[in-house]
Amino acid sequence: MSSEADRPRDSGPGGWTRRRFVGALAGVGSVTTVAAGATLGSDPSPADPRTVPPTAGPAAGATAPTAGSSAPSIGDLGSRPLFLGTYTSVEGGGKGIGLATYDSVTGRITGKGGVITGVGDPSYLAAHPDGRTLYAVDEREAGRVTAVRLTRNDVLGTRATGGASPCHLSVHPSGRWLLSADYGSGSVAVHPIGGSGALGERTDLVTHSSPAPGPGQQGPHAHQFITSPDGGHVLAVDLGTDTVYTYRLDESKGTLTEISQAHTRPGAGPRHLTFHPGGRFAYLANEVDNTVVVCAYDPATGRLTPGDPQPTGTGSGTSYPAQILVTSRGSYAYLANRGHNSLTRYAIEAYGARLKLLDTVSVGGDFPRHIAFSPNEKLLFAANQRSSTVSVFHVDDESGELRLAGEPFASPVAVCALPL
Repeated sequence: MSSEADRPRDSGPGGWTRRRFVGALAGVGSVTTVAAGATLGSDPSPADPRTVPPTAGPAAGATAPTAGSSAPSIGDLGSRPLFLGTYTSVEGGGKGIGLATYDSVTGRITGKGGVITGVGDPSYLAAHPDGRTLYAVDEREAGRVTAVRLTRNDVLGTRATGGASPCHLSVHPSGRWLLSADYGSGSVAVHPIGGSGALGERTDLVTHSSPAPGPGQQGPHAHQFITSPDGGHVLAVDLGTDTVYTYRLDESKGTLTEISQAHTRPGAGPRHLTFHPGGRFAYLANEVDNTVVVCAYDPATGRLTPGDPQPTGTGSGTSYPAQILVTSRGSYAYLANRGHNSLTRYAIEAYGARLKLLDTVSVGGDFPRHIAFSPNEKLLFAANQRSSTVSVFHVDDESGELRLAGEPFASPVAVCALPL
């Protein structure tokens, strides 16, 4: 997208407007390091190349494959469900949440599952840890979040976020709280999750009022809301204020208390944060200036410390990073690049402290908005918004190399592909 939103419209039934951004900048160099002066137990900040000992295990909820294994387990074989997010209020868009299946070995997608209707503009999807409930944003001016019972694929109910145009949500590892980010209003919300998976009334709403918006931005734009690997903090990425906010979630009340703020360089436009499974580092994709950043993270305080911007491998052309994934082994990271229409592969070094740019491969579609691993991480799915397709890649266990698994699957205005 050349200085326009990844929403494909000027305005729609919900009164939305395009996201507008400043021009992208090309980076130089290929290795992200950790900053000098960092000490263990505080906040190592990017530019110190020292090696940091790994933690005892992977991040909460991560399933680490056995090293060197290649044969799928019994649970990996056969047909598995794939849920597809789209915009329903645009020409050529979907009718709701698309239902498909994929072959866990070949990666082939079959689209005979129909559609879950009754959800407007479900542009982002997330599953409950128990696998019984799916949650979707309703990305409209009057923001809402919806719960869907997967055994029957029926809507359990919808709740207001209190903000505008929610674009991301996640489930707290406890399974008791839904966290959502409202792009339009620059706010984050918390909803309780009942035993049935249904959502209760909102328990908190926080609007990002400080710092002031970055260059080219008219206000805050919350783009992601996730839980840290240690489970002690929740972090909100805001593209409009060039800030990642750390909150403590009161798990008995569902309320938020701000702990700290991490600031990128002005105009970076941070969009998506992913943690290394060791829990000491995270990787931030900056949408506006076309960079990635290694961030040091202190689990004790929840403080995030961004390092220096690093290149995406897309060269001098216009490109907008969308999302970054990290393998559960902590060996490789993958970045989706809209505009360049590629996936960048990084090697992760020094127990998470460094990213080494390896290569980029064509995504086989136009404008990869969302990427996700299959549960066994042998497949990577990319939802390509402008080509209305989903590409599937085989992921090599040892090298991390990506190999396209056949022709992309046609799906109307595909902006999210969630394999279960």
